[in-house]
Amino acid sequence: MTDRIEVQRPIAAPPADVFALLCDPQGHVAIDATGMLQSADGDPVTASGDSFVVHMDREALNDFPLGKYDVTVKITDYEKDALIAWTIEGQIKPQIGHVYGYRLEPDADGTLVTSFYDWSGIDQHWRDAGIFPVISETALRGTLGILDRTVRRGYPRG
Repeated sequence: MTDRIEVQRPIAAPPADVFALLCDPQGHVAIDATGMLQSADGDPVTASGDSFVVHMDREALNDFPLGKYDVTVKITDYEKDALIAWTIEGQIKPQIGHVYGYRLEPDADGTLVTSFYDWSGIDQHWRDAGIFPVISETALRGTLGILDRTVRRGYPRG
């Protein structure tokens, strides 16, 4: 069993357009296939260490009765137009330590986008709970489909 899921999809848009959406807190909400991300506050991120707040509703997954809550998305890796990754900081202790991200590679038709979810570094408390992965491969694939549709429709609009 691996502690990481990766899925890929070609998107007919330049890496800069895809990356702009992934740096925008509202972009995260717009492409979420799980239904958990309800809204976000904060400016688009521009570097590792930047963060924004996402208002969540765990009832969308109907797995744990957490209801509505806020998390802080903290950028851990940032390479303009190539890589963005983040961890989630919330009110639960210890912090979980899972990482989400996207790697972008230019290709002949636009961008090859790899979405990844890595829980290899989670706190032992959460590993012992046996709840990982929290997000399925299907959800990652669904989000890539929504990302494709959203970027092709011209998001973000300036």
